[in-house]
Amino acid sequence: MLLAARLLRGFGFGFMAVILGLQLERRGLSPAQIGLVVSIGLLTASLSTQTWQLVLAGATGMLGASSVDLGPFLALEQSTLTEAVPAARRNRAFGRYSLTGGLAAAAGGLAAALATSPAAAQLLLLIYGAVGLITAGLALLLSDQVESPVPGPALSRAGARPLAGLAALFAVDSLGGGFVVQAVIAYWLHVRFGAGSGVLGPALAAIALVQAGSYEVATRLADRIGLVRTMVFTHLPSNVLLLLVPLSPNLPTAVTLLILRFSISQMDVPTRQAYVTSIVPPSERAGALALTGSVRGVAQAVGPVLAGAAVQTAAYGLPFVLAGLIKIGYDLALYAAYSQRPAETETGPRR
Repeated sequence: MLLAARLLRGFGFGFMAVILGLQLERRGLSPAQIGLVVSIGLLTASLSTQTWQLVLAGATGMLGASSVDLGPFLALEQSTLTEAVPAARRNRAFGRYSLTGGLAAAAGGLAAALATSPAAAQLLLLIYGAVGLITAGLALLLSDQVESPVPGPALSRAGARPLAGLAALFAVDSLGGGFVVQAVIAYWLHVRFGAGSGVLGPALAAIALVQAGSYEVATRLADRIGLVRTMVFTHLPSNVLLLLVPLSPNLPTAVTLLILRFSISQMDVPTRQAYVTSIVPPSERAGALALTGSVRGVAQAVGPVLAGAAVQTAAYGLPFVLAGLIKIGYDLALYAAYSQRPAETETGPRR
């Protein structure tokens, strides 16, 4: 059920990341206004606890601003996944979970390539709404046996202490990531090089495909060198590539750099999720994931506003430069602070 829900959401997010900016532009919004709308959607997805708010955000397409889940449902799914598998298999489980979403996002990007007319794009919006209803129904079919048998607070003081610094670092990373969420990247390619959905769809599908493959590699690498090292050693070079994107003289070069970047940039996703669940008690995993997820979502919501303003003023390279520098700073700080704190499943020397 968890993988089915992740697959459906990934498919919806995949095509929404492509068509969102184009649809808003068709409605007469400026780049700065598009950035503001995307930011509001990300903020809603991160903080909403009321069903009607999430339904409204989903109906307007805002939960598809990024191909990465941000909402409160994500923390529940991840904590459930942690309880459903042995600790020794946790890295692989999170890798398969992320892989499923990545492959579905690639399919969604290809579907967006067909939305060459307003009517076709409107049909995809209706499909996105149907995806939301189906995934909600799948959640109702889950057994309560997947929940932790140990009742406790969402997050105790003892559990929150090791998460405080980690959540702050995740916020910095997401602040940088907000400048280059998929919807912003797609719109940037459209404004900078004139790319339409017929080109953007396959481009983002290729990005999602290599990203999905990297999840499986990440879990195997984490088993060898550890979770924190995997996060940093793959994330840092990807952000150097990000700094090169605005120097691209043409669309093929920009897309190639983005594909190379995303082939390693998201390898920290399953490893980050596995690491968070490993440093808190089982009964507090949902609270820990909700805390770090909400902090990341709020921080990420700042980026699209500034990115949209930069595009409107023709400062095309600014979003990528800011994102790259901020995320490099995060990588260095994460390694300095947590490289000597292994996860519970990491024992013995690392090579």
